[in-house]
Amino acid sequence: MTSYVEGALTKDEKIVHIGHISLWSLWHLIALGVLLLPVVIGLFFLISAYIRYKTTELAITTKRVIVKFGFVRRSTVEININKVESIQVDQSLAGRLFDFGTLIISGAGTAQAPIPGISEPMEFRKAFIEAQEQERAAA
Repeated sequence: MTSYVEGALTKDEKIVHIGHISLWSLWHLIALGVLLLPVVIGLFFLISAYIRYKTTELAITTKRVIVKFGFVRRSTVEININKVESIQVDQSLAGRLFDFGTLIISGAGTAQAPIPGISEPMEFRKAFIEAQEQERAAA
């Protein structure tokens, strides 16, 4: 089974960088799951954390930024690289310590798209800037 990002690629489009959701951003679900595991309800919290981790996809391609949340109810954000005006990184103290944060993507003509709990958000932003520069140089 292919990922959403791989299935959404167009002709001559290649993945430049793949981002991941951080397990640290799911700590509250994991902690509740472990604490409540003897009561069986903890299993639901652990399954919820696992599903959120496995069904969140984000990538930078040679043409756009693609983000997908959800399994049954899917939500996507796809913005062409040349339409993105900025990518902001918001990190709390815990986010700085454990290297996760929220990416806020602002595009021309589109509302801001916050993407919470992303692992290595500064690396993702750097990869985006490099991809955007390559796209501009090719145009």
